[in-house]
Amino acid sequence: MTTGIRTKSPYPSAKEAAKSARLHADSPQCKSASYRLAFQDPDFLLRDALRSVRLQLELLKPELILQEQHIESTVVIFGSARIVDPETAEARLVSAQAKYRKNKNDPLLAQKVEIARHALENSRYYDEARILGHLISSNTGKDKLVVITGGGPGIMEAANRGAHEAGMPSIGMNIVLPHEQAPNPYITPDLNFQFHYFAIRKMHLLMRAKSLVVFPGGFGTLDELFEILTLIQTGKVQPIPVLLFGKSYWERIINFNVLVEEGTINAQDLELFSYVETAEEAWEMISAANNL
Repeated sequence: MTTGIRTKSPYPSAKEAAKSARLHADSPQCKSASYRLAFQDPDFLLRDALRSVRLQLELLKPELILQEQHIESTVVIFGSARIVDPETAEARLVSAQAKYRKNKNDPLLAQKVEIARHALENSRYYDEARILGHLISSNTGKDKLVVITGGGPGIMEAANRGAHEAGMPSIGMNIVLPHEQAPNPYITPDLNFQFHYFAIRKMHLLMRAKSLVVFPGGFGTLDELFEILTLIQTGKVQPIPVLLFGKSYWERIINFNVLVEEGTINAQDLELFSYVETAEEAWEMISAANNL
């Protein structure tokens, strides 16, 4: 995105201009909003007409920081924010069962028990994502791979946690949502980003991607998966390994073969992704694809 050529500008820097602008701040004529430097005027920057500028800023800020950190290659890990570690899942099941025993006539409590059982079964994916984050971050190949996630809880937390436990940096790309999504505590603080625009966030998630691993998830995970499959299918990005973690889950959720039978995708499109069952299997495919 940048040429890498640095030249000394003859003009004052933005910091110098901001300092000079404060020299006459006490003058009545200088107190109006119209007099503020445009880049120091939050109300102006938040206008609807400035959306294109905000999009550009959101594109540039992470890009420049990642360049400065010399991060060139990533492995993207997608998955549900609702999949928790086994200890938490087991505690929730015990709690749900206790409430149900007190009122067995409540169908909602019975449903919560079943959901908690599924959550405990799915908690294995948290452990696998954690192991995979550790394996990726521990590689010593010439092309250093860095774990990148959407920055939230669940599978994202697990992958960042694995990298953290390996003593290596990892990236989190959070999104502002109506309900708060706090960054998980395992992201490297200087590599923790926050986005307003989903499109820019997804672009950054894939810009340095050498592989993509998709754990079980909901609408957001499906959106991210189908976007990258579409980009690869249409030649908008170079092919990378797309690994779907947990074949039984994905075959229940998406019947790709029906898409072939209906003629809406080609049989060759099924080769755009592979299934994996363990972190070790996923890492083996990632390392082979990247000659590590």
